[in-house]
Amino acid sequence: MKKIIHCDCDCFYAAIEMRDDPALRGKPLAVGGKPDQRGVVATCNYEARRYGIRSAMPMSQAVRRCPDLVIMPPTMEKYRIASRQILAIYRDYTDAVEPLSLDEAYLDVSHSTQHKGSATLIAQEIRARIADTVGITASAGVAPNKFLAKIASDWNKPDGMFVILPDQVEEFVAALPVARLFGVGKVTAAKLHSMGIHECRDLLKWSLPDLMQHFGKLGNNLYQLCRGIDRREVCAYSERKSVSVEETYTIDLPDLAACQAELPALFKSLQQRMQRAAAEDSIQKLYVKIRFSDFRITTVECGARALDQDMYAQLLATGYSRRQLPVRLLGLGTRLADEKTESQLNLFGGE
Repeated sequence: MKKIIHCDCDCFYAAIEMRDDPALRGKPLAVGGKPDQRGVVATCNYEARRYGIRSAMPMSQAVRRCPDLVIMPPTMEKYRIASRQILAIYRDYTDAVEPLSLDEAYLDVSHSTQHKGSATLIAQEIRARIADTVGITASAGVAPNKFLAKIASDWNKPDGMFVILPDQVEEFVAALPVARLFGVGKVTAAKLHSMGIHECRDLLKWSLPDLMQHFGKLGNNLYQLCRGIDRREVCAYSERKSVSVEETYTIDLPDLAACQAELPALFKSLQQRMQRAAAEDSIQKLYVKIRFSDFRITTVECGARALDQDMYAQLLATGYSRRQLPVRLLGLGTRLADEKTESQLNLFGGE
């Protein structure tokens, strides 16, 4: 039986800012863009969440909900430093660490010898070390698989821990609302509720063929998860699939000429990001993303082996012609070749 820990720092960006400025503690705080420049909430502390503020909410809406909201711009380098410190702590216990973001990761400690292999004691020690070393709190979930560990880490937030032992899985999952299942969004949850399925114990009554008939491939996931089954491994290496940059404009770009005028700055930013990722030799496609003033999004891409500003200009013109409305957001990106595919191609490439 596997021993999986899911660690998730509590309101990470906001926690770092409160650590560095104790005067912010106790005040509703959001980290993100300016409300008058179409900014969004990257994260917020628990004082702000009491007002219904949440991540990805427009900052203008957050301010309406909480006029006293303190807003701070993200300081990404500071967050990256903290993230590296946290990852170093994780790797003291296992090499099987799968980061999901700067502040969240899965750990497989099934073969760890520390604390005589107790995942619970390892998780407790990790949380204590994050508090001592980084100065923020983290919550953790311990369970036999990734699905349950992630749910458990959210069970006693903030600054909490929850453990699901193997013999507790069946009872725990049976009472779990189906809306908590991985892959179930608002639309699927509403459909399940309309079918009289509210908790996982209700799903247990449905056969696999019936769930597949109603939900397609998701039906198989529902069948497995309502039984507490998740066979996904903790992947210590995650291959980068793309690199991109984008910009949301305070004032909509009125026409194609205005969009093209923004292209050099975006292209330079993408070049820098590609260099940092050491991904220049893996380019397979170039693409442009456009969000128009009516919030519709279009993406145009083409095959390529290198960054090409002129090609991006052509893609931009093609994308803009689809709606010819003012533009709210522009993005440039690259799709990267799969390393396995590259290896297979090289095998027969004659070099």
